[in-house]
Amino acid sequence: MATIAFDTLRFSRRLKDAGVLPAQAEAEAEALAEVLEVNLKDLATKEDLKREIDLLRRDMDARFIQLEQRMVIKLGGLMVLAVGIVATLVKLL
Repeated sequence: MATIAFDTLRFSRRLKDAGVLPAQAEAEAEALAEVLEVNLKDLATKEDLKREIDLLRRDMDARFIQLEQRMVIKLGGLMVLAVGIVATLVKLL
């Protein structure tokens, strides 16, 4: 899980220095810290992304292997058909 160091005390001091009431500044700092904490729980990490990329690569590799096998079978069938047609034409002519 991603974490961010958020200094609520520094933030509330900055608000107080800007003229915000102390109670409001502290409430805003706590609310912002809570929002950051909640929103960061759902962020993907580099490890999450790497794992998903690896899964996608494996899936793509498997699909390419299946596609290659189907193409080889179809090409073989076409070659057998072509040889049969040529052999038939040779016998007829």
